[in-house]
Amino acid sequence: MRTPLTLAFVAALAAAPAEAQISLHIDIGLPAAPPLVAVAPRVQVVEGFGDEVFFYGGWYWCRRPDGWFRARTPRERFAFVEVRRVPRDLVRLPPGRYRNWHREERREERREWRREERREDRREDRREDRGRGPGHDHGEHRGHGHD
Repeated sequence: MRTPLTLAFVAALAAAPAEAQISLHIDIGLPAAPPLVAVAPRVQVVEGFGDEVFFYGGWYWCRRPDGWFRARTPRERFAFVEVRRVPRDLVRLPPGRYRNWHREERREERREWRREERREDRREDRREDRGRGPGHDHGEHRGHGHD
């Protein structure tokens, strides 16, 4: 009697659709209004926090070694998000760069960009000057509509 009943039970289980969902949440422990610093267009990072936590598109996003998580507010639990559902602007950011990020680091980075731009401008100016001989733009202009 047990064998037919057991077989019927197993058959009923096998016929039921297999719907296994895994829900993974983490508590990050952000303050209610964490300080945000802009690091890219439309991307802000939580300043001075041990994990990489970004604010983008109305969501808080956290990148950890085990994947990406997001929450609508900084105080709620962060839910796991498949990497294919994470905005490209966030995925493209260099991993680990924004842990414990501080506004001063951003300023120094911008300062270095400006220095590099000025160096490049000077290099371009020197390249342009090399192509010109002495007396360029001085004296008679022949072949430029002047007789």
